[in-house]
Amino acid sequence: MNQKAKKIRKKLRDEFGFYSQNALKIRTKDGDVTNLQLNFAQQQLLNAVEEQYAKEGKIRVIILKARQMGLSTMVGGWLYWWLSQRRAQRGLVVTHHADSTRALFDMTRRYHENCPEPIKPHTKYSSRRELNFDVLDSSYVVATAGGESVARGETVTVAHLSELAFWSPSTAEENFNAIMQAVPNRKNTAVFIESTANGVSGKFYDLWRGAVEGTNGFIPVFLPWFIQDEYMEETAGSLEYTPDEEKLKDNFDLTDHQLAFRRKKIAQNGIDLFKQEYPSDADEAFLTSGRPIFNPEQLVDMIDEAEPHTHRLALEDDEWKPHPRGELVLWGDVDPSETYTIGADVAMGIRGGDYSVAQVLDSKKRHVASFRGHVHPDYFADILLRMGEFFNNAYVICESNSHGLLTCTRLYKDYNYTNFHTEISVDKISDKETIKLGFATTSKSKPLIINELRATLRERELQSNDQITLREMLTYIETETGGMEAEAGCHDDCVMSLALANYGHQQGWEPVQTYDDYYSEAI
Repeated sequence: MNQKAKKIRKKLRDEFGFYSQNALKIRTKDGDVTNLQLNFAQQQLLNAVEEQYAKEGKIRVIILKARQMGLSTMVGGWLYWWLSQRRAQRGLVVTHHADSTRALFDMTRRYHENCPEPIKPHTKYSSRRELNFDVLDSSYVVATAGGESVARGETVTVAHLSELAFWSPSTAEENFNAIMQAVPNRKNTAVFIESTANGVSGKFYDLWRGAVEGTNGFIPVFLPWFIQDEYMEETAGSLEYTPDEEKLKDNFDLTDHQLAFRRKKIAQNGIDLFKQEYPSDADEAFLTSGRPIFNPEQLVDMIDEAEPHTHRLALEDDEWKPHPRGELVLWGDVDPSETYTIGADVAMGIRGGDYSVAQVLDSKKRHVASFRGHVHPDYFADILLRMGEFFNNAYVICESNSHGLLTCTRLYKDYNYTNFHTEISVDKISDKETIKLGFATTSKSKPLIINELRATLRERELQSNDQITLREMLTYIETETGGMEAEAGCHDDCVMSLALANYGHQQGWEPVQTYDDYYSEAI
């Protein structure tokens, strides 16, 4: 091999950009097979990847993408290049759906079948899920997220995790952790995570936030829709801009052709779907995906503006005392002249399960305190008793469903707590009245209190600094069947207890005031 040939061979091994345009074949949107010439978005991603590799000697990148930018194609090509040009490598591709798994494997097999013979690695065997390069002792395997043994017990040098936001919530955490355990934290390893957004919750969202905050070792790469040349439409004359378009034009210097493309897509699919599939910034992508009950933009603003708590207390010997890990968090001091409402949601008290939560509102609907912990239903009655006393004999409204019935019974009957929410039920046949303890959450009453809380937030009548509660509200969604609940893998205890506090507050109660001559005057 002469010097020129050696130089080219080395360049093919070391420079993905050069390799891609000379050795990788792709099928275009028009159905043609051609060399992979990196578009602007793909080149931007490659620049970020190569910059990190130059600094750290490894790649950990999370990609938030718009539709049809070719980023999966580029990442798949990068993996094939790396595996086919180096010895003793193990590549893993995991997608959210079996069809996507097959599509990515077919793309990689096309790379291999069309690779020029001088640089094409010898293949020992190929199946529907694996390519094995026997001379190099390297291999490429694909899998679908959701299996219990993804990457377990293996060593992986390069991994591509596709559409992580759409992995099954029940197994996403376990699968991701298994894959990251399989990839050594060493140089010359790579993990690519790429996905479109799917709401402000889940593993992909958490990883994106960690990357933006610089806490998890991944670098965030976001590529907006308007950097793609093909996202344009012809216009008949100049456009008259809407307020949204004026803002986009000012912020991103969009052309009329780009705005015309945007108008066409919005007319076809609606503004929310456009923002999810073709986001202009990362926040827009997350906030417009999913089916949130509460206004995501408003909640994110509240989270950003939230003040830190002022006190943290624990219940010791029936008194609330300062404690660095106390479960009762306060924003300010208790006002002796103030009236308070406490909403409570009861759980079993099992570690790793749901939380028992009590939220405190003052007379102006300021969220002034929150208790959140794993406590048994009977002891939660003690917690609510002492909280009620601590907050000036506060009005307590507690959910009575399931485990809550024990909490309500102990608080009302055993402890004789006076300012406790009860409801009177009248038998339609006997006309007999029965006192029901607490608040029964049913298919009719749940939408009532949730919608009242949504209206209260929309009108900005309720103020909260509790980031845990606000983040729970971000992941509280409407299901396909019209139900209201937390997304899979998330909690809604803080949401329900705040909704109860808001509902109890709207009842307009006044605490009973007594004085020395109260009873004699009453007689």
